[in-house]
Amino acid sequence: MALDLLRRPGVAAPGPGRTTLLVVVGFLALEALGLVVAGGFAVGDLLHGGRAGMDLFLVAFAWGLAAILLAAARGLLDGRRWGRSPAVTWQLFQVVLAVTWLQGGAHPVPVVLLVLAVVVVGGIVSPGVTARTTAGRPAGE
Repeated sequence: MALDLLRRPGVAAPGPGRTTLLVVVGFLALEALGLVVAGGFAVGDLLHGGRAGMDLFLVAFAWGLAAILLAAARGLLDGRRWGRSPAVTWQLFQVVLAVTWLQGGAHPVPVVLLVLAVVVVGGIVSPGVTARTTAGRPAGE
């Protein structure tokens, strides 16, 4: 199915910005996978007698956000302008989280989060991806 998305005419067709778009979509999918795994850890904690309220919130938040990021990635692949907003919003939150984490001491995970966020935002606002997600649409749409 993933290869079918790339073979469709339109946004995933060869041309300027295709590689950048695929990198952005891949990183969004990677972030979504990380959120699914984090939600899985919260389920494991819940099953081992953790705090029910906190664990249920973390599961719902992580898996809900993963679904939003995957929907945004799919929207970007389909050339939808709306896919940029949730992706960039999450990257801004991710930067805040990573910077706060780094203030507690050097650790590789927040550095990876910062790099992912910078690459995704930079890719989304790049001219090629912007053109692919606004092509053929009136300015007000």
